[in-house]
Amino acid sequence: MARKNTTARVLKAGAPKSSANTKSRSNTMWGGRYKLGPAEIMERINASIGFDRRLYAQDIAGSLAHADMLVAQGILTAKDGRAIRRGLIQVRGEIESGRFKFSTKLEDIHFNVEARLTELIGAAGGRLHTARSRNDQVALDVRLWVRDTIDRLEPMLADLQAALIDRAEEYAATIMPGFTHLQTAQPITFGHHLLAYVEMFGRDRGRLADCRARLNESPLGAAALAGSPHPIDPRKTAKALDFDRPMANSLDAVSDRDYVVEFIAAASLAAVHLSRLSEEIVIWCSAPFRFIALSDAFTTGSSIMPQKRNPDAAELTRGKTGRIVGAFVALCTMLKGLPLTYGKDMQEDKEPLFDAADSLELGVAAMAGMVRDLKANPERMRAVASADYSVATDLADWLVREIDLPFRQAHHVTGALVGKAADKGIDLDRLSLAEMQAVEPRINRGVYRVLTVEASVKARKSLGGTAPANVVRAVKEARRRFLGRSR
Repeated sequence: MARKNTTARVLKAGAPKSSANTKSRSNTMWGGRYKLGPAEIMERINASIGFDRRLYAQDIAGSLAHADMLVAQGILTAKDGRAIRRGLIQVRGEIESGRFKFSTKLEDIHFNVEARLTELIGAAGGRLHTARSRNDQVALDVRLWVRDTIDRLEPMLADLQAALIDRAEEYAATIMPGFTHLQTAQPITFGHHLLAYVEMFGRDRGRLADCRARLNESPLGAAALAGSPHPIDPRKTAKALDFDRPMANSLDAVSDRDYVVEFIAAASLAAVHLSRLSEEIVIWCSAPFRFIALSDAFTTGSSIMPQKRNPDAAELTRGKTGRIVGAFVALCTMLKGLPLTYGKDMQEDKEPLFDAADSLELGVAAMAGMVRDLKANPERMRAVASADYSVATDLADWLVREIDLPFRQAHHVTGALVGKAADKGIDLDRLSLAEMQAVEPRINRGVYRVLTVEASVKARKSLGGTAPANVVRAVKEARRRFLGRSR
């Protein structure tokens, strides 16, 4: 029964109450064709001002460039151009000061800005839209917004890399277990582990830079879809807005949202990388591991268990990955069935875009804070690294190198020695030489030199390896590659 009542209320809200009421809601920006205004439910579903007001700075920047071009081409008078510029700057100030009154009846940021501009300067405000459509206008605004967001994210990711590089230098010789299948595999250094994420976030920066390069074309001048009959100069507006060039095809200009999908795809991968590091922080902070600790700044307590210190910053960063990947799926689904050129469906690109960008920026900032805040527990890390026969591969490599066993045979001999040590409940270096020689007679006392975790990590000097000396060099190189500095 309650469900029926809810539906009835929605339907009632969506029905026009009278000609007088609907006429009062008619949109003066485009309503000349319409005798009645939209139903209330139509007004609600159609309006985007609740979220696209975030585009105000880009919308006004595009309008200023468009107005300047119209004046330069003789389409607008210099007097109108000055009035428009003065009015747009005032509108921007009103929005930034919080004095601007947004209206859902004016649907979107474009109409809200234009309506206020016309209030301020009169008929000249109505001339601003000459040779322009909301189709190329919104395409421009979103393109500018994504570009601005990439420009904001890039230094944030670089800062996260800087934090990781600094901690990698600090822990260049700190031994920890390296895992496969979350099982102890081989000893590595904590610094080496952190540098792996430096590489990941470096690729994320590269993907965002690629996206920025591809999106840096101006759609302004495409108008609704077919171009403009006015003698416009799209190259002038493109240059004024720091685009590389105008878009070559007017249909593509108004319908393209590839750059939004590409941005969110890049954001999704960056979020996955944040999530992987978050997961490790959560594991490392747990009592069975105790590899690291986070301070009060990045943990929370429990409402019932006073001893708890929960790594909630890491958990929330990990959790936001679903929102960002979900935005990617939403955008692809929205676009997949759209014929050229513009469909109102494309209004649905903004909320996922804004949410994905906000979530990623928050996650990157939180992760940089956690990396700088964490304190390692080297003793615990080393203890776990030395357990579970993590130097078994070093023994196999010694057999290959010192007594010329084929690796497969060395693997078999090492397995037999691990089995013997496991049966006795001791580490490999606690087996006697006689016990080893019972499995392989050519083993000599030199084998004991490779059966410590310190020897294991020190030996791995190959390019990209975990040896502390390698990590020190890799830190220096990472600073040069990613940060453009030596310190």
